[in-house]
Amino acid sequence: MPKDPATRLQWLVFALVSAVFTTVYIPQPVLPVLRQTFGVGEGAASMTVSAVVLGIAVANLPFGALADRLPIRPILLTGGLVVSAAGVASALAPTLPLLVAARFLQGLFVPALTTCLAAYLAREMPAERLNVVMGSYVSATVVGGLSGRLLGGFVLPPAHWRWAFLVAAGLLLVATLAAHAGLPRERHDEIRGAETVRFRDVLFRHDLFRLYCVSAGAFFVFSSVFNYMPFYLHGAPFHWSTRAVTLLYLSYLVGVVAGPLAGRLSNRVGNGTAMVVGALTFGAGLAVTLVPRGWAMAVALALICAGFFTLHASAAGALNRKLSAGRGRANAFYVLFYYLGGAAGITLSGHAYHLAGWHGVVALAAGVLLVPLSTGVVEMRLAQRDGSATRSSAARAR
Repeated sequence: MPKDPATRLQWLVFALVSAVFTTVYIPQPVLPVLRQTFGVGEGAASMTVSAVVLGIAVANLPFGALADRLPIRPILLTGGLVVSAAGVASALAPTLPLLVAARFLQGLFVPALTTCLAAYLAREMPAERLNVVMGSYVSATVVGGLSGRLLGGFVLPPAHWRWAFLVAAGLLLVATLAAHAGLPRERHDEIRGAETVRFRDVLFRHDLFRLYCVSAGAFFVFSSVFNYMPFYLHGAPFHWSTRAVTLLYLSYLVGVVAGPLAGRLSNRVGNGTAMVVGALTFGAGLAVTLVPRGWAMAVALALICAGFFTLHASAAGALNRKLSAGRGRANAFYVLFYYLGGAAGITLSGHAYHLAGWHGVVALAAGVLLVPLSTGVVEMRLAQRDGSATRSSAARAR
């Protein structure tokens, strides 16, 4: 573990968030095995994934409120212990209903580790470090998502999916205990000062609502691309195999690098400029997908991932730098909009694909990208105006 406190905290955050998202995505590659094991249909087996998402949706706002009222380290510890224990229960579940119930319980307490951790970082980190640490947080979601899929369907044989749950539960328990021991204690005066903030106070603030929309819009496009790209590549002129399409998902790894780099870019040029760069990079990736060549698909997905994770990291950093109170509630809304945007993207892009194929998906995605792009422009102008006002005040003072 690094000796520098800021770097050490960054690694603690990375380990905890990675472990959480590893747990979330374990069943995805072994759904056919679960279907066969329990003798159920595809929809019933898929509930092992959707139950977690449902739990997150139900519990996200309540945990956001708790994060504004109570010390967060005990909430993190409780959440980690419950999610780990439910992971063990998932491994031992003799029936599918018990497995789904255990997964739903995990989803209910995931926000204790994600939304509450983001609120803790915003509360405790100095402004100059916040963008970088939030970038690591975003990168950790990528590593966790990949790790869960690889652990469940590649590192361990798919038939041994129960062991995958046990391994993930052990990793999460270790990461939780390390984070609880290593994260600095909070300043209680700030906790008390946040108690008067209400959900509507952070939902209807225009400067925050714009960033919620960036979260929704970015994931709208990202989820659309990765859900309908396989259909595009299976057809003419590509005719790729499932294995070849799956390899392209390794482009997610671009997000591991893009997250922290986006944080440093935001510190250097401002969150608004970083959002504009991310949106333009994202759009360039979409355009390259229209080139009917295999190499172009690899380049396109790398650009799409770099753009998405730059947008995500800069928007999360901008959100938390604007807050002096209500961080838990604001981060809860950010995550809620994120998932709502993803769900809307999958649904609406399905209609676009049916009507106009991949070109329809790209056209819809390009239109939605105007939301984060325009928000970035607005943030840039506000930063320039604030900078000019500060310089004018300093000149008058002299």
